[in-house]
Amino acid sequence: MRAVAHRYVRSRLWNSPGGADMVDDVAQDVCVTVFGALSRYRDEGRPFEAFVYGIAARKVADAQRALAGQPAAADEPLTSEEQAVRQSEVQHIMGLLEKLPPKLREILRLRVVAGMSAEETARALGMTPGAVRVAQHRALNTLRGFVGHEAKMGKPSAR
Repeated sequence: MRAVAHRYVRSRLWNSPGGADMVDDVAQDVCVTVFGALSRYRDEGRPFEAFVYGIAARKVADAQRALAGQPAAADEPLTSEEQAVRQSEVQHIMGLLEKLPPKLREILRLRVVAGMSAEETARALGMTPGAVRVAQHRALNTLRGFVGHEAKMGKPSAR
């Protein structure tokens, strides 16, 4: 459970200023909350990972709200030009991801960013592994289409 919580939290906080420093604490908070809520957990036919995922999503949202009020870390080893390029690329990628439906966006976060298997992702989202793979394929093809359209329109792509 800790590994699933940690990968999910990392996938959601990695690009937030100061978020990388909070990953371990938030993942631990997820585990503590899950253990505290076990007495109230009722098996309703959904995988246990979906229960953990729901708690993790709320804890990440809390952490993101807390981060919104904090200034970005000032001790980055990158030059200001490198930081600007990286920020621009991340914003572009996040903008493309935001064009996807929420379910497809979440599948990509869990599979690509968090490194979860199709089986782990399926349990977390209450899907079958096959449905996760098909949705991931659809999401990646959709993103490729967005990038291809931008290239045709002369807009810069994120690289």
